[in-house]
Amino acid sequence: MTTPTPLPDAELLYQQLLNQIKPHAMQQDKLAIVGIYSGGAWIAERLVADLALKNKPGYIDVSFYRDDYAAKGLHAEVKPTYIPFEVEGAAIILVDDVLYTGRTTRAAINELFDYGRPARIMLAALVDRGGRELPVAADFVAHVAHFEPAVSVHLHRADDGSFSLSIAHA
Repeated sequence: MTTPTPLPDAELLYQQLLNQIKPHAMQQDKLAIVGIYSGGAWIAERLVADLALKNKPGYIDVSFYRDDYAAKGLHAEVKPTYIPFEVEGAAIILVDDVLYTGRTTRAAINELFDYGRPARIMLAALVDRGGRELPVAADFVAHVAHFEPAVSVHLHRADDGSFSLSIAHA
């Protein structure tokens, strides 16, 4: 049995991610942020507020766009996708809490293109856990750690909006 990877402080990771994105946010006039439910949506909300962006955050639920939808079925907590800005020509930062196989990212990009053709899509992730099945890499990532496939990494948001991480074993 391997020793579990210790989890860093999620609030510190968020600050690292914010600091990486900040210089890029100042250079883009049509910058928009879209979070993937649920953890990515939470991070997107804070990024938009902390960067003082004019566009409200967008939210994507990739349930219907997953390539494993037929095998896994519909998730019990499907949320509506909400894109409150013009996707056509926008520079978009797509936010996920944990980057793993790349399949969620691929599904989110497919869904974004249903709303228009962005000028650019950049990917931000709080944690990159490796294990890619598709050629997907984050432009902004706060922490890289490798976990066994049977381990799930989860982001949590407290009532005060602060973040924490946990792991679960299958």
